[in-house]
Amino acid sequence: MPIQQRYNKGRVPVMVWTDDIEPAALQQLLNVAQLPIVHGHVAAMPDVHAGIGATVGSVIPTRAAIIPAAVGVDIGCGMNAVRLSLSAEHLPDGLARLRSAIEAAVPVGFEQHPYDKIQGSAHARLARPLTDRLDRIVGKHPGLMKMQRQFVRTWVSQLGTLGGGNHFIELCLDEASRVWVMLHSGSRGIGNCMGRYFIAAARKLAEKEHTRLPDKDLAWFADGSPLFDDYWEAVEWAQDYALLNRRMMLDLILEAIRPHLPPFRTEGEAINCHHNYVARETHLGEALFITRKGAISARDGELGIIPGSMGAKSYVVRGKGNSASFCSCSHGAGRRMSRSEAKRRFNRHDLAQQTEGVECRKDKAVVDEIPGAYKDIDRVMERQTDLVDVVHTLKQVVCVKG
Repeated sequence: MPIQQRYNKGRVPVMVWTDDIEPAALQQLLNVAQLPIVHGHVAAMPDVHAGIGATVGSVIPTRAAIIPAAVGVDIGCGMNAVRLSLSAEHLPDGLARLRSAIEAAVPVGFEQHPYDKIQGSAHARLARPLTDRLDRIVGKHPGLMKMQRQFVRTWVSQLGTLGGGNHFIELCLDEASRVWVMLHSGSRGIGNCMGRYFIAAARKLAEKEHTRLPDKDLAWFADGSPLFDDYWEAVEWAQDYALLNRRMMLDLILEAIRPHLPPFRTEGEAINCHHNYVARETHLGEALFITRKGAISARDGELGIIPGSMGAKSYVVRGKGNSASFCSCSHGAGRRMSRSEAKRRFNRHDLAQQTEGVECRKDKAVVDEIPGAYKDIDRVMERQTDLVDVVHTLKQVVCVKG
């Protein structure tokens, strides 16, 4: 049953699709609602939780301005999924070899593809269209190169890599026991560099112009200003990079698992959607910038992916185009506690118990990703039946973490 709460304590209202919201997250939403650039109202999805400056699980409509910290540092982070022409009976009894094959093909954590080996390869050719665009951005902002060692090599080498944290690769079964490949990643180190660089630039600009802010991380760039144009160019580049990163990973995964499975094909077009990004859209009769910080687009008929935690279900959904949410829905289950709190409260034995039946890492290093650290994905889905319809319910059998 959807729950829609309305708070009228800012310059514009805040509409929240849950009654499970921590005070810190609510205060961040109210802070955003005070800004003169926000138009209409702020929308918070049922997976909402506190972030840096802006709340994770929020949709922020701004007129003629963008808040870099609301977009965040994992620019273009999102999901990719595709169904295979295989069913559960086609999977081997032991899934460890499938997980090992994926981990050997896709660098995880801080690992990346060897730069010297990918020069002149298909990998490098796929990266080439991004090169000229990046050269223009770095030419205007050489400070970006100082934020990452071996800048040129790193961004190319990290294409087709997973990263760490809550990023993952999974093999799942749907309600009809059909096999899916699903993954979650973003714009890697280069997106992080761009995010941090422009967040710092926005703060400095706000200080220089003596802009009064409820939180220093809510500084913005006004449309038409040089920094706005440069940020828009950079954020579009990072979002395109994230899409390509996920496409390349998917190709690597499919090739890695082929030797261990009967012959298969992919069925239907892969769903590849951002959930940390900004886009130009029209809502409430206005041309606006819509920042989805931990939310996905859910226009009428649009397919999207809402993942649970590494031991829980995930959902392929179809949007209903609800205008009150700016045609958006949640991006996942949402964290219930911080990573440090999860490590304090749980141990690897808890992790093994909560991920029983899933072929995945069960060591101390990934305890902060334990299902108990996240909200109940089914409760989250119950709160947004006015935003999306469920098309497929997925349950992972293999999970690869960074």
